[in-house]
Amino acid sequence: MESAVRRVKLGDFPQRAVGVVLALLLMGATAGLCAADLVHVVKRSETLYGVAKKHKISVRSLAERNGLKATARLLIGQKLAIPSGLSATLPAKLSVPAEIQKAIDSASVKSGRWKHIVLHHSGTPEGTAKGMNEYHLKVRHMENGLAYHFVIGNGRGMGDGEIYVGNRWLKQINGGHLASEAQNETSLGICLVGNFDAKAPTSRQMESLAALVEALQTRCKLSDKTVVTHQQINTIHTRCPGTKFPMKSFMAGLAR
Repeated sequence: MESAVRRVKLGDFPQRAVGVVLALLLMGATAGLCAADLVHVVKRSETLYGVAKKHKISVRSLAERNGLKATARLLIGQKLAIPSGLSATLPAKLSVPAEIQKAIDSASVKSGRWKHIVLHHSGTPEGTAKGMNEYHLKVRHMENGLAYHFVIGNGRGMGDGEIYVGNRWLKQINGGHLASEAQNETSLGICLVGNFDAKAPTSRQMESLAALVEALQTRCKLSDKTVVTHQQINTIHTRCPGTKFPMKSFMAGLAR
């Protein structure tokens, strides 16, 4: 579009046509926007997930409306068209699949048993709950295997957004994901497959995470303040879950 603008000289047109030319150029500069769309101007640290949650639409519809990948990074000042219509609207509340909800509900959770929900990344670009379980059993020599209560896939080994429920939740066993045994006794662990120092989680992972966290908050009677990252709670410094994990927008979404 920029090269087209440079080729056009307003002096080449009659004066009455200048307004028409300018209008056409502006239409091209805001590619795809129409009168029915709202426009969101991206602010610092905003993500597609955060913008979608703010406007109560799906990440997929927001990305498609703007010709972006669901994992695209946004630029400060970038203009996004906010699609309207029922097809773009999120359900009033995100929900986990029925079989996951059943697993959450059927566990024998004692009142006050859990105090925190801790968010991790695997630190690897791909992975599965089965592979993590074998590693924790054979290499880390953890008696109960998989250190986390839940794992969420990224499409590389597990389905994108797929939620795995571990035995530590089903049997209400202490976690193995924190350095402090005292914290493991009261902290649920959720691990998202991916290295979020290198690449942000997928939109489906974040949607599944939001639904899972809300389901666990309801089941365990936990507030938003109890949702923390590995980095925030661990007694030994760690970068987990990585610099590209959108904690700020994720928590803002929970609060809404």
